[in-house]
Amino acid sequence: MWMTIGERRFSVTLADSEAARAFAALLPLTLDMPDLNGNEKHVKLPKPLPAKASRPGTIRNGDLMLWGADTLVVFYVTFDSPYSYTRLGRIDDPASLSRVLGPGQVRAVFTKK
Repeated sequence: MWMTIGERRFSVTLADSEAARAFAALLPLTLDMPDLNGNEKHVKLPKPLPAKASRPGTIRNGDLMLWGADTLVVFYVTFDSPYSYTRLGRIDDPASLSRVLGPGQVRAVFTKK
C-alpha cells in the first residue's frame, strides 16, 4: 500500500494481521492528521478495527500503529514507549519521514496502489 503526503509517496508494508486487513479494506482514505508530542501524526478512523494491542517497548520511525480500536498513528521518531498499540504495518523507507511530515497537521492519502 501507499501513503502520500503532498508530493511524497511512501511504500508501506502491512502486517499480516486481521487489523491490517481491516485497515486495507477502508482504502482509499484521505485523512487530516494533527501532530502529537512532536513524534507522531494521529487521526480517528471512520470505524473501529479489530485491535490486538501489545506493548512494543520501542516505537520506530515509520511504524504504522493503531491506538485503541480506532486511532491511526504514524510515528516519525524512534523512542521508548510504555503504551500499547496494534501494529498495522511499517513504512519501508522512513528516512525522510520526519522532514516530510514536519510540525503541524498534514493531509495523508492512503491507497492500495
